[in-house]
Amino acid sequence: MGVTSKRILGIDPGTVVMGYALIELENNQPKILQTGVVKAGKFKDHYLKLKQIFIRTQHLMNEYLPDELAIESPFYGKDIQAMLKLGRAQGIVMGIALEKDIPVFEYAPLRVKQAITGMGRASKEQVAFFLQNMFKDDQLPKELDATDALAVAVCHYLQQKSPLKGKSYKGWEDFIKKNPGRVK
Repeated sequence: MGVTSKRILGIDPGTVVMGYALIELENNQPKILQTGVVKAGKFKDHYLKLKQIFIRTQHLMNEYLPDELAIESPFYGKDIQAMLKLGRAQGIVMGIALEKDIPVFEYAPLRVKQAITGMGRASKEQVAFFLQNMFKDDQLPKELDATDALAVAVCHYLQQKSPLKGKSYKGWEDFIKKNPGRVK
């Protein structure tokens, strides 16, 4: 068998700081290729921030040619304006990926933290610590937004490895119907 590889771009969206991380799977083993942040907070105008996110995301996808995009999905907060701005940033990233025929996968923040640390309420620092141990690398980025993006990419990788990947059920009746040998 030949070497198989896949590149996953992980994004932790934000309008002030957006984290990104690119991992490559070689023979189903993840390797960090690139991590970093896009800083749009220096722009006062929201639309200029979105333009910066657009330009940098387009550059990232053109330079690294990811096969899949894993992005953190919206979380529910009390500040509606902040949620709207975050949704715009996510939409820009998703739109660029879709235009390039790159499949998009969304993961809730709790799901990402659960996949990396086993705890859905883990802190950013705990996520970074687990990733450092996973990759045995002291060279992980200092910016927590970049390690969060790495966590999203790794979460997607772990979901691809899951034996339940691709299976979904509409309820117990559907589960029983699709798995008759597992119910007694």
